[in-house]
Amino acid sequence: MAHRIRYIMIGGFLGAGKTTTLGRLATHYREQGLNVGIVTNDQATDLVDTNTLRGMGFEVGEVAGACFCCNFDELISTMENLSAEERPDIILAEPVGSCTDLIATVIQPIKQLFDAEFEIAPYPVILKPSHGTRILKKEKTRGFSPKAEYILKKQLEEADFILINRIDELSAEEIAEIATLCQENYPGTPVIQMSAKTGTGIEELVDFLAQDGDFGKKILDIDYDIYADGEAELGWLNSSLTLSSEESFPLDDALLGIVQRLQQVLLSADLEPAHLKVIGLWEGFFGVANLISSETQAELSLPSKCDVKIAEVIVNARVACDPELLEEFVNAAVQETALAMGVNYEFRQTQRFRPGRPVPTYRLSDPVE
Repeated sequence: MAHRIRYIMIGGFLGAGKTTTLGRLATHYREQGLNVGIVTNDQATDLVDTNTLRGMGFEVGEVAGACFCCNFDELISTMENLSAEERPDIILAEPVGSCTDLIATVIQPIKQLFDAEFEIAPYPVILKPSHGTRILKKEKTRGFSPKAEYILKKQLEEADFILINRIDELSAEEIAEIATLCQENYPGTPVIQMSAKTGTGIEELVDFLAQDGDFGKKILDIDYDIYADGEAELGWLNSSLTLSSEESFPLDDALLGIVQRLQQVLLSADLEPAHLKVIGLWEGFFGVANLISSETQAELSLPSKCDVKIAEVIVNARVACDPELLEEFVNAAVQETALAMGVNYEFRQTQRFRPGRPVPTYRLSDPVE
């Protein structure tokens, strides 16, 4: 009998740092001599995360068009395709950042239907400090409605353990405050502090994920009406375009410029970004710029350090606003950046919408024994 593949799913709200964490974990497991497959997930195609992880040299399958829970059969077939030629020892899965109820709709159905093929690791959820702290403190500041906040709280509620990410950006007092908030709101749930960017805490995460035990059983009491309304609050946009010029231009400046201009227009419109990501790809090189909230700075998270004459660019934007308005903002940010740099641009494809009501393929009300 073939060995069972270990299924590791990393949850967390949009912009929590799931992709960076998956990259860290995949690199660690590969260095241990293990075969690693990755599955990303989005409501639409043209996903920055998929291209980022492929750019790091990993085999990545993408489940697009719906979340894992609503596209369960494609999740399974995607994992099976990853294992067609060289069977993975580990599959790392990154669900959509606006999804919750994943124990009942993904982990438990895998246990029930595919126990012979997969073994389930503990389920961690990454806490995004910028939004998470405000929500857990019940602060009334610019951000999301209570229905969108409901999703983040439910994500943390079903976690086997909580990861406080981005500790490299926080003071000791801020870290202690977040840890206390987690303990008060989710008593009994272990908390790990880490920085996916620097690697701090990754070894502790690996050790926790290696545990076998009574994990993945926190089936939520959840109101799908509130959940659906919270997801639908977000405007969703994926755009792909080409930047080109007769003279070489710094790719990283273009990527950061697009995100910074988007940040400025969202601030002036009093709109809260859940996450903005832009990737630029050129002949095997890539760079990524992003923004995770109104209170943080746009950053070049993965510099390409390349001067190019042509680059393929993908923009992913998740913002609490009308999708048509979001498209206008993205188009204007690209146009202004291109004009400032003397670069041509051409959009190839844009998908914009609000996520539809989640309708899981399976939902187990009791954990599999």
